[in-house]
This record gives sequence, C-alpha cells and structure tokens, in this order.
Amino acid sequence: MKTGQIQWESGTWERPGDISPAAGIIIAGDWAPIRAFSDQILNAPESIYGDLLAVLRESDLRIVNLECPLAADGRPVHKSGAVLRGDPGHVHGLTSVPFEIVTLANNHVFDYGPEAFFETRDLLDQNDIKSTGAGSCLAEAEKPLIVTVNGIRIGIISFSEGEDLTAAGPDRPGVSGWEVERVIARMAEIRSAVHLIIVICHGGVEYIPFPPPYLADALQRIAESGADLVIGHHPHVPQGVQVHHGVPICYSLGNFVFYQPTDLLYRKIGYLVKVGVATDGLHSLRMIPYEIGPAGLSQLKGEKRRRLFKKLAALSGPLVEDGGITDAWHGFLKYYGIKGVKNELATILGRLSTEPPKGAAMFRNRLTTLQHYHHLTDLMTRIIDGTLGGAPDWAVGLVDEYFTRRVGEGLPE
Repeated sequence: MKTGQIQWESGTWERPGDISPAAGIIIAGDWAPIRAFSDQILNAPESIYGDLLAVLRESDLRIVNLECPLAADGRPVHKSGAVLRGDPGHVHGLTSVPFEIVTLANNHVFDYGPEAFFETRDLLDQNDIKSTGAGSCLAEAEKPLIVTVNGIRIGIISFSEGEDLTAAGPDRPGVSGWEVERVIARMAEIRSAVHLIIVICHGGVEYIPFPPPYLADALQRIAESGADLVIGHHPHVPQGVQVHHGVPICYSLGNFVFYQPTDLLYRKIGYLVKVGVATDGLHSLRMIPYEIGPAGLSQLKGEKRRRLFKKLAALSGPLVEDGGITDAWHGFLKYYGIKGVKNELATILGRLSTEPPKGAAMFRNRLTTLQHYHHLTDLMTRIIDGTLGGAPDWAVGLVDEYFTRRVGEGLPE
C-alpha cells in the first residue's frame, strides 16, 4: 500500500517498507536552448547545469521536457505565444548529461511545423534519445514509452493541452492532447507489462502558484486510475505537491534549462524530482531545488533551500483541504480581475490590427484551449454573479507574490 506524506523539512516522501529501490530516476521540467542560454549550450553544454550535473549523473535514468524543435528546417507557425526553435547542435546539451528520454507533448515542439518536428525526432533517434508524447498521428503521439532500467519496467505517458490546435489526429501529426480518458485507457493497457507508470502532463495556467481546478481534477483522476507518479510542467513557476490516494502529484516543476528575460523570482526557481523505484512500484521521492542565473543553474542550499520548501509546503496545504484548490483559483481570478481582461483583449485587438495572423492565433487559442476557457469563463461568471471579490486574502496574496516578487528580494521567510 502506498502511504506517507511529504516531509517538507527535507523535501522528501517515502513509502514504508524494507525493499531498497533498484533504480533512481530524475525528472526535470522545461528544457529549451534559447535566448541567453543558446550559445552556452552550443559551446559548453555541460556548464549550463552547474552543480546539478553531478546530481543528474547519479541517477540511472533521466527524463526532461524538450520544449522546442531542434532543427534547421521548417517555417515559424502563427501561434498565440512565443515561437521557439533550437539548433541541431543543441542536442549535445541533452547527450552531455545524458538525458535518455524527452517528453514532447508541449506547446512548442511544433513551433516550426511538422518538418522541424520530424527533423527533431530523427535527431533524437540518431543520438539514442527516446521520446514520447508526439508523433505522425494520434496513435503514435499517445503511445506509451516503456523502458527497462536495472530490471524495472517503467511506462511513461506524456500528454498536454494541445494548444494552438496542435493535438494529433488520426492522420495528422501533433502532440498527445487533452484526452484524459484516453490517458487512463493507455495506463490500463500497459499496467500488466510494467512495474511503474509515470504520467507527465504539460498544462495549466502560466505563472500562478496553484493548479486550476480542471487540471487538479484531471491529475487526481489519473492518480486514482493506476499512475504511480504524476508530474506537471508548463506554468514556468514551481507549484505544490499533493499525495493523492498514495500517489505523489507534482503540479509544476518550474523552469529548468529555460531562460526567461525577467527578474521575477519564481520564474527563476524550479526543482528536479528524483524517485527511487523497485519491482513493486515507487519507493521514494526527493525534490532537488535550484535557481536559474544568467550563466546556468545552481542548487538551492542552506537557508534558500529551507525557505523554498517552506513556500512549497504553504502552496501544498490548500491542495488537500476541502475547497482549497477552488479558493486558490478564485484568488487568481480576483487578482486578474476586469482590468486583466481589458488588457488581454486590448493586446489581442492591437495584434489583429498590426499583425492579423498573430492576433487571430491569440484569439483562437482563447477559444480552443482549456486553460483559457476556464480562466475566462470562470472569471466572467464571477463578474456576472457578483462574486469576483469573494476570494480569500491568502490566495490573492500568494498570486500577487508570484507576479511581483523580484530576485533581489529573495524568498520570503
């Protein structure tokens, strides 16, 4: 039986038992060789990881989210957000560790169209990097990846929200999209063939401290339906951890090797997840926090580490309280408010005037992606009902902290 809760003094979880784990696995968040990190990864790929490199190499298997194509071909698509691409030479940033597996179900891997995606997948194959979460059709995109490490058979399922209509179809290339029932069905299909199932989800609302209710509900259902570990990324900030029915759910690992030109604190912090596994499943979990600087990553230690775990504990409390996730969501909606909607609409309308394809893509994504649907629909409903101001102060305060606290201020006590 899976039991136990997170020990926040150490950032660990353990399942009671006498069997020692037979393998260690590290799972990392978003990786893209872009902006300030691009040249460094080309010229000195190992250096970007700083003192995390030794930690990464201590494990038996390493998994990361490849958040862009690595390709010379392709054309930039019209999409809602930033359009990202790395060079084929950036693959050495993965092989130098090495990362053996990349997940591809995200909102950037098709940023330069199918040609760049297929070039990327071929590049990964040539460098002995396995991938999952995207493909030439739906069956290929949603196919679980099964690997064996030290005699432990591990099934990995990667899915996302399929932003900008990038979800694969029966005869259309794309990512494994938001089909929770299909994820559960894939788990059932492989359950008897593996010792452990890891589900990795790329979704949610960016930059907020809590998962929105629709995402939390989905990941909890996946935990109830046979997953041994559930990992989330996409928000670009760290979020809390919940042990649901004995299954750890890490809602967002935060940025990894993903440089954003900002001094907002929580976009410069993330954590790795290291798990110990055996033939009877998941035995332990350890969070390894780090900060992102202009020259790469470095572990959070001492007081910084203590403060981050204290913050993650505070973020994790509402996840297990009745109504806590809903209260947290209402805090974000109140913070965003009517002013946020007006600013968002003004930005879209401005782009429709100056760059019609971009503006149209932004508008379309608001209509077709769950994160925007729930954000705007729930916000409008609370405006109509007169309940927008009814969020608890603690929830609004945490959202404000995530959107305003600077690196120079450090983590709060």
